[in-house]
Amino acid sequence: MVWDCGIDDCGDVFEEVEQAIIHQATEHERRECKVCGTIVPDGYLSIRHVFTDHSRAEYVRAYSASSEDVREREDLLEEIESVADMELIANELKR
Repeated sequence: MVWDCGIDDCGDVFEEVEQAIIHQATEHERRECKVCGTIVPDGYLSIRHVFTDHSRAEYVRAYSASSEDVREREDLLEEIESVADMELIANELKR
């Protein structure tokens, strides 16, 4: 399986999901969470932040999201978390 960056029109593709997440966190601008104002890396880590730290209702209100948007992001989180080595990602991002 290959993993696309998915941020704007980046177009970078990775063989490992960990590479894609590290790329998103280090090569793209950080974003401000519209719910709490925390600055977070864009991409997967941004989605993870909002769905872990906030309710679905807060996400929908803050981002004017539809139920389809919520399902799409929940599916993406589930898919990534079923294969990603989060410890490896955390260690790489600490450097």
